[in-house]
Amino acid sequence: MAIAENYEKRNLIGVDFSGQDLKDSEFDFANLQGSNFSHTDLRGVSLFGAKMQDINLESADLRLATLDTARLVRANLTNALLEEAYAYNADFRGAIITGADFTDVMLRRDQQQLLCEVADGTNPVTGRDTRETLYCD
Repeated sequence: MAIAENYEKRNLIGVDFSGQDLKDSEFDFANLQGSNFSHTDLRGVSLFGAKMQDINLESADLRLATLDTARLVRANLTNALLEEAYAYNADFRGAIITGADFTDVMLRRDQQQLLCEVADGTNPVTGRDTRETLYCD
């Protein structure tokens, strides 16, 4: 069992966290630009206000994570699980979301519409269609 770590306000640009168990860790206001979180267990993680531009979150498990005010500009969320994450003021401009599962994610309407413009694919874990999880028209 992993011990939750506190990375608040840390400068972690380009760090490789891939494949790690980081459940319930805190990354509030951390600078994670260009970091690799692919295949990482991030359930319940707090990423409030984190700088996450160009981050790799491919196949990451972000269920119940707090992404409020996080900057996920150009983030790779391919096949990521975001079920029940709180991302109300998150910025997803340019994000890659093929196969991502946004079931019950709290999003602002403008971000939901932006994501629907690029949404496609089916999540390999849940079998849910990305567009359906975002309630795209």
